[in-house]
Amino acid sequence: MLALFAMFLFFTVSQYSEQLASHDWIVGILIALFVAAVGCVLAFPVLLIIMFFVEGIKLLRHEGVKPTNLLSMLFAILLYAYLAIWPRIGNLTENTLGTAIYAIISFSAIYILALMAMYSFSAILNLIHLKKNRKADYIIVLGSGIIGTKVTPLLAARIEKGMDLLSANPNAMLIMSGGQGPGEDMPESEAMAAYAVDKGVDKRRIITETKSVSTQENLLFSRRLMEKENPKIVIITTAYHVFRALLLAKQQGIKCVGYGAKTKWYFTLNALLREFVGYLRLTWKKHTLVVGMVSAIVIVAKLVVWLK
Repeated sequence: MLALFAMFLFFTVSQYSEQLASHDWIVGILIALFVAAVGCVLAFPVLLIIMFFVEGIKLLRHEGVKPTNLLSMLFAILLYAYLAIWPRIGNLTENTLGTAIYAIISFSAIYILALMAMYSFSAILNLIHLKKNRKADYIIVLGSGIIGTKVTPLLAARIEKGMDLLSANPNAMLIMSGGQGPGEDMPESEAMAAYAVDKGVDKRRIITETKSVSTQENLLFSRRLMEKENPKIVIITTAYHVFRALLLAKQQGIKCVGYGAKTKWYFTLNALLREFVGYLRLTWKKHTLVVGMVSAIVIVAKLVVWLK
């Protein structure tokens, strides 16, 4: 968007240079905007790499060294390698096969980065709500694991968000969704319900769903507990998880909106990457088809050139 904006400013000044010649202040503003847009385009990848790398270190310090906690740092390293090192490798590929492989990998990287940008933008848009009162019939709070019988801070944030929306939707029922997993002494939903009751929520407004062990099952089993035929549904989960939860709900034909509970920024960045990987797992067939078609075109084109 910034690149296109810079191009628009450049061509505007070029096209109307004569008309603008007598208005130096307008030309100055347009040039300043052009320089700012170009500067942002050039600085953005650098800032992105630094942000993910620094926040990745914070995550490792606070949450420990685990494979899933390395995603932020790994993304920063791969992005740096793609922008700074990969172009130099392209200069070394002089044969037909080498240039074809280089082109295919380059396209795949650009395609995945574009998908990630669209996924992130869509995730942000689905977190924007102008009001809390949605005249909801049911508010589903998705579970995220407990320790023994204790609700974790991440899950507590989800419950608090659900309680906030429950007070804004007086006719809604609060569905706590989550079964019992390893290391848990009771179903997550029962611990969630107890937490909400301790905070003052009327237990008559709480429904517990105790069988699910995944987001997909959270939605499926919670929908079965609803008495209304076409209910208005709100889903509550952590902010980075909202968009994928909505995609899973759409697959099941569940019409709903999603609200996100806040969590720490360093954790959100890493989790967003994990959620994007989960999205790729859901839609890998169509993306593989796109990359495969482009790869076939590149290989055929290179073979034609080689045969000539």
